[in-house]
Amino acid sequence: MKLTIFGATGGTGVELLRQALAAGHEVTAVVRDPRRLPADLPSGLDIRQADLMDPDAIAPAVKDRDAVLSAMGSRDRAPTTVCADSISAIATAMARGRTRRLLMTSAGGLVTDAGDGVFVRYVIKPLIVQRLFKHSYADLREAERRLRATNLDWTIVRPSRLTDSGLTGRYRTAWDVNLRGGLSTTRADLAHCLLALAADPASVRHAVSVAI
Repeated sequence: MKLTIFGATGGTGVELLRQALAAGHEVTAVVRDPRRLPADLPSGLDIRQADLMDPDAIAPAVKDRDAVLSAMGSRDRAPTTVCADSISAIATAMARGRTRRLLMTSAGGLVTDAGDGVFVRYVIKPLIVQRLFKHSYADLREAERRLRATNLDWTIVRPSRLTDSGLTGRYRTAWDVNLRGGLSTTRADLAHCLLALAADPASVRHAVSVAI
C-alpha cells in the first residue's frame, strides 16, 4: 500500500514507520523536524517536511495514497488543539486529491459505554482518567467530531493506556464499543492494528477499541 503517516516522530508513529516499511509498503512521513526521526529506520522512507496544520503544504503528501494514518497527539496535559487542527488540515488536503482512507488514533479513556465494567464506567474513567487527561481528551473529542463530519472513509482507533512493551500479537479489538478488561495497549500492537485496519474496508466509519 501507499501510506502517509502523520505524528511519525512519536512513539506510535515510529512503530508505524518500522512495521510499514518492514512489510514492504511505500511510506511517506510528514514531519515538522526530520531530525527527530530515528536514524535506524529501514530504508525506503520518503520524508516530507511541512507545516502539519497547512492543507496546502501537506496536500502533495496525501495525494493518490491508499491510506493516511494520523498518530498525532499532545506531549503534555496542557490545553491543546493539535489533534483537532491537524485532522482538519489532513481532511481538507485529502479532499483536494484522490485519497479517501483516513485512520486516526484516539484514546479508549475518552468514552464510557456498555463495554466497560461497572467500576471502570462509573468511577475510574469519569472520576480519574477523564479528569487527569481533561485537555488532551477535549482535543481528541473535537478531532473525532470533525473527522466524523467529513465524507472520507475514516476509522477511529482507540487504544488503552499505551506502553512500550513491544509487539505481542495478542491484542483484542471491539468495534463501536469499549473492551472490557482492556487495561493497556503496546504501541507496537497499536501500529500493527492500524496497518491491518487500513487494508480492511469493513472498518470504514467505525471506532475500533484495541487492547491486550
